Amino acid sequence: MGWLSRLRAGLRSRSLRWLSLYPPYLGAGIRVEQLPGPAYRVRMVAGFFNRNYYGTHFGGSLYSMCDPFFTLILAERLGRGYEVWDKAATIRFRRPGRGTVEARFAISDERLDEVRAAADRDGTAERSFEVEVTNSRGQVVAEVEKLVHVRKRERTRREDQGPGSSS
Repeated sequence: MGWLSRLRAGLRSRSLRWLSLYPPYLGAGIRVEQLPGPAYRVRMVAGFFNRNYYGTHFGGSLYSMCDPFFTLILAERLGRGYEVWDKAATIRFRRPGRGTVEARFAISDERLDEVRAAADRDGTAERSFEVEVTNSRGQVVAEVEKLVHVRKRERTRREDQGPGSSS
């Protein structure tokens, strides 16, 4: 296994907090914090690189801070037997984002079990997940809806042979 594969495996097996070091997030002032659950709080401070002409957060920055989390949480919690992909997304802006904004991402055990059962039964499942981006007063700045596609992976020949068997 190469160094890049080991790095990816290590990052995947721990927390998603490493996303705070992802260059686009770092530059945009986006910070990821793990909460119990597993759940994540993502915060973005208004700064030079994410403010528009009016001094409010760029809409793209608001979306970017929400983009990968439902997919990554599902992939992490479902495990290697499933592939998880974003299928579609919408964002509805409710008020200008000023100062620090945040979004909280979590998927309940019940919802996870429902997605897993649907993928196991049908081979694939598509589910919608929603999150609100709020300002420091708790007011909704934007609502993001993500449509996520989950597919049960087919077992590879190597997995079917089991450990220690030869071809």
